[in-house]
Amino acid sequence: MNPVIGLDVSKGESHAQAFADRGTPYGKIFRFNHDLDGLASFLRYAQDLESFTGKRAAVVLEATGHYHSPVVQFLDEHQFVHIVINPLLSHQAKKANLRKVKMDAADAYQLGEMF
Repeated sequence: MNPVIGLDVSKGESHAQAFADRGTPYGKIFRFNHDLDGLASFLRYAQDLESFTGKRAAVVLEATGHYHSPVVQFLDEHQFVHIVINPLLSHQAKKANLRKVKMDAADAYQLGEMF
């Protein structure tokens, strides 16, 4: 299993979708704020996935100016492998999808699938 978490980062909050393995979503979309309580709840979410798969998940997120900075700092502090995608690359991947859906939950799912 190669677990991954796709994160769609917005101003002040993020949406996460975990994948236990390629194409296998784990649980539902998870929303958390960029404060201490929200980041702690994201850590519990990631630890739940880790206990299920036996491996620590990689985290894939899109560069969002400065909005993703607190999340990346948190991931660094907790030793998560994270990949910051250029928004142009994720936009190209979205254009390949026939369904044109713009919502944070769908973006988090798509980022996880990209990995």
